[in-house]
Amino acid sequence: MDRITSMRVFVRAASAGSLSAAARHLSMSPAMAAKHVNALEARLGVKLFHRTTRRLSLTEAGSYYLEACQRILPEIDEAEAVAASQRVKATGLLRMNVPLSFGERFVAPLIPAFSHRHPEVKVELGLSDAQVDLLAGSWDLAIRIGRLSDSNLQARRLGDSAMLVCAAPSYLDQRGVPRRVAELAQHNCLSYTLSPMQDARTWAFGPDGEVRVPISGDLLANNGNALLAAAVGGQGIIYQPHFIVGEALDAGRLVALELDQPVIELGGIHVLYPPDRRPPAKVRVMIDYLAEAFERAPP
Repeated sequence: MDRITSMRVFVRAASAGSLSAAARHLSMSPAMAAKHVNALEARLGVKLFHRTTRRLSLTEAGSYYLEACQRILPEIDEAEAVAASQRVKATGLLRMNVPLSFGERFVAPLIPAFSHRHPEVKVELGLSDAQVDLLAGSWDLAIRIGRLSDSNLQARRLGDSAMLVCAAPSYLDQRGVPRRVAELAQHNCLSYTLSPMQDARTWAFGPDGEVRVPISGDLLANNGNALLAAAVGGQGIIYQPHFIVGEALDAGRLVALELDQPVIELGGIHVLYPPDRRPPAKVRVMIDYLAEAFERAPP
């Protein structure tokens, strides 16, 4: 039997002096009310009521237990009310994990307006390119870029991000402009170590990464900003998402290369959250806010 329900039956029966009255109040049968009280007595190993054919009266143990129940049950009701209110009112700490480069450029600038709109939500923004476990790390939501692995997490697509192969004009003037992916073997290719489509020896091309091209280079990094800085400085060629290289391309600090094989399809930008059919209001409002912001100004 559910212990909390049994305690409620006991308190109501003690107040009314009758199991049938407690049953009517709690919308259950008298037999079920009796089972709840019997379950409490069996658990505690004492009698809580003196029973007659007409009325119940508390034993000494029952009087002590009633006092405790009258103290405990309102605290439980208050805790449930606070938890339930968070489903309808955006409040509390929201922990959000976001890739470092993307978070710096496109998420952090959105937080001031979000906080103004939802002043009772405190945001903890975790910036990291490492793939964290959302549930184990107690994160409320995360943004992921690329193809999603199978999981029981819920996902909402926020937008798209294309891959580009880029280099600085100074590098291309010195080393020449590759036109075929096979020519990348003769260039200094700077790789991102956290991507399955790049490593120290190969880059993947084609929609599904089916074309593996040998490369070499003198810089490996686990952060796109570091590779961007190196490429802008003329060190070599990088293979990065548009959200990282876009500003440098617009400013002419980088040039996008056109090769004979299509770049890999990176996949979308998604917000992930735990598999709760009714997530807290703080999670819902952040997801809606990000979707609205990225629809208005795609990264």
